[in-house]
Amino acid sequence: MMAVPFNLATRLGSEESFVMDAIRSGRLAGDGAYSRRCEDRASEHLGFGNVLVTSSGTHALEIAAMLLDLSPGDEVIMPSFTFPSTATAFVLRGARPVFVDVRPDTMNIDERCIEPAITARTRAIVVVHYGGVACQMDAVMDLASAHGLAVIEDAAHAVGGRWMERPLGTIGDMAAFSFHETKNLTSGGEGGMIWVRDPELFARAQVIREKGTNRSAFRAGKVSKYEWMDIGSSYLMAEVNAAYLWPQLAEIDQITLKRRSICDAYRAAFADLIDSGRIAVQEMPAGTYAPGHIFYLKLRDESDRDAFIAAARDRGVLAVSHYVPLHTVPAGRQFGQFVGQDVVTTRDSSRLVRLPVFYNMSTEQYGLVIDAVSAFFAASP
Repeated sequence: MMAVPFNLATRLGSEESFVMDAIRSGRLAGDGAYSRRCEDRASEHLGFGNVLVTSSGTHALEIAAMLLDLSPGDEVIMPSFTFPSTATAFVLRGARPVFVDVRPDTMNIDERCIEPAITARTRAIVVVHYGGVACQMDAVMDLASAHGLAVIEDAAHAVGGRWMERPLGTIGDMAAFSFHETKNLTSGGEGGMIWVRDPELFARAQVIREKGTNRSAFRAGKVSKYEWMDIGSSYLMAEVNAAYLWPQLAEIDQITLKRRSICDAYRAAFADLIDSGRIAVQEMPAGTYAPGHIFYLKLRDESDRDAFIAAARDRGVLAVSHYVPLHTVPAGRQFGQFVGQDVVTTRDSSRLVRLPVFYNMSTEQYGLVIDAVSAFFAASP
């Protein structure tokens, strides 16, 4: 029986030649030719400059947190249904994550829950575009403007996604992207990117990324001395990783369309199950263009979800759950707090299962996934 893994890193077939070219160049440490190529292509795709490739999406979030100049006791509002990096980046600066509920249709932050969570200590709102489906950004930006708050887009899932024709990751004040091997585009393992709207903050981000020094400006001949200027860390993407990423960024539209076609095939195959209410899938609000990062099913409850995962595995298909809500785990209870009612987050996270989606997935492989879902529900009451 053919096995269907949950995810495989995107491979176009040309990555090796670019990686070998980077190795032969002798410039491996970062902020070299391939890093700049990636930044130029990303800027072209986003329609904005001010992007920097980083060593991970987590590190991009950490840079954003540093740019906010947070103090101990400051609060940052975010969904609890997210990866720990969304919270730890701000906890490292002394801030307290304030978790709020998510929407049942998208699993994104419920914009109606944000304003009741705002206090005099609130400094920022972090939105997570789950699965690359946009949060309700107009409402979020209106709230942020009314209360003088920064908006950070955790766009780890959202490369290639749009909201009202605007690329995700260019709507707030800053955004963090991920090029981890599980994402639509990968830099060969770990990697990320930060976008910063304000030119002065972007200049500071360049210093923070380069260990708090002005090394990038020095190498460009813009300053005469290479000095320690600010807080920072080692956040550069290595040139080998940038070389792996470069051809994928060049083919971002092709990759996005392939992944979307797999998600469309799932959605069409499960239409009767969706219409009958036996499963729910992520909805696409008006104005959303999702890049096909995730396709999930919500089953009746956690027991059904676990039974499905086991049944799929028996058929050679690896389907997996996702985030454990941050406010329910030890670090979340220690460093953060949940405000408002937890109506959706815990209930729906416990019944959510993700189906395999990856760029190099064959028609036969996603057909086996469809068969596994159909067989499970055919055998279930």
